[in-house]
Amino acid sequence: MTQSVCILGVTGSIGQSTLRVLEQHPDQYSVYAVTAYSRIDELLAICKRVNPQVVVIPAEKIVQLKQLFIDAQLEHIEIRVGSEGLISVASAPEVDIVMAAIVGAAGLLPTLAAVKAGKRVLLANKESLVMSGDIMMQAAREHRALLLPVDSEHNAIFQSLPHNYLSLSPTGSPQLGVSQILLTASGGPFLDYPDDLLSQVTPQQACKHPNWSMGQKISVDSATLMNKGLELIEACHLFSISEHFVTVVVHPQSIIHSMVQYVDGSTLAQMGNPDMCTPIAHALAWPERIATDVPALDVFAHAQLNFRQPDTQKFPSLTLAREAMRSGGLAPCILNAANEIAVEAFLNHKIKFTSIPEVVEHVLNHVQNDKATSIEHVLEIDAVARQVAGRYIQQIRG
Repeated sequence: MTQSVCILGVTGSIGQSTLRVLEQHPDQYSVYAVTAYSRIDELLAICKRVNPQVVVIPAEKIVQLKQLFIDAQLEHIEIRVGSEGLISVASAPEVDIVMAAIVGAAGLLPTLAAVKAGKRVLLANKESLVMSGDIMMQAAREHRALLLPVDSEHNAIFQSLPHNYLSLSPTGSPQLGVSQILLTASGGPFLDYPDDLLSQVTPQQACKHPNWSMGQKISVDSATLMNKGLELIEACHLFSISEHFVTVVVHPQSIIHSMVQYVDGSTLAQMGNPDMCTPIAHALAWPERIATDVPALDVFAHAQLNFRQPDTQKFPSLTLAREAMRSGGLAPCILNAANEIAVEAFLNHKIKFTSIPEVVEHVLNHVQNDKATSIEHVLEIDAVARQVAGRYIQQIRG
């Protein structure tokens, strides 16, 4: 039977990779809804390809898209708008699978809606768990949603864990013979860059990832290692494990996507070419496997794999994230909000690359941490943290 898919963030790199996989299996999957934020021309091209029943866009884009649909004879596709539109398609009864690939805090509410609707949720929006991990995981348990990781590292961990690990009651300690999670990081474009020149790097340099094709925001996060910090927080929530059981390992080749160590001395690793179609296909079909166009790993072409410890002096964002997870409560939400504002300022040439962690640390020190009591509470603190970050950026710009 064909399964119906909703793709939140279809024009991004994850959304495009999802389409690649789905189009190879038209007998198994159909696209019910797609959403986009600003790339309306790309959205139109996608609608011509997959003919969804519903699209969701910002309200200010509706006139433009309606005219494009008329010109392309696609008036039969329903257009919904804004956050309400996102929530409606993510929780629609017609949908079996939701790909949560909206970047940043904007993906939180529709992802939570999909979880509360009991969907199979393919989680590529790590910020949802960073901002509201306790709330999201509790909702998944209560509504029996299947929350499957799509980030290559978390998907690799999932593949390397015992098959029933996600169904265990949360304890914070490793279970079923697991002793530690090894979360791999490429190290980003500045791994061996001189420390004293980091303050001079440009957004163009920061967005040039050595191994992966990603959007601007996640590319900058990878360059600061904040992306790995956010992934550490995500791993703690997904696998119900305390942060001191998660070790970050810099692996520049991005061939081993992460590892799990066991009490008997075994270390299981998931390997593959750096292509997001692999984890997407795994999460779509789990516990089965489906084919992709990703070539099998040529082990002879990758005869040497290197590993090293992260330089947290050079890249303090990783330490900030670990400390936020250790503090618990709303600290990860505050961290994420400050980072989003700081990265946006860097991309707009308002602050230096090295000022990004400085902004994050300032906000963590000036916004009161507390226990997350509701999603409204999370969003309230998120807004406060963004305001504090914005004011501090104005201050350091002079």
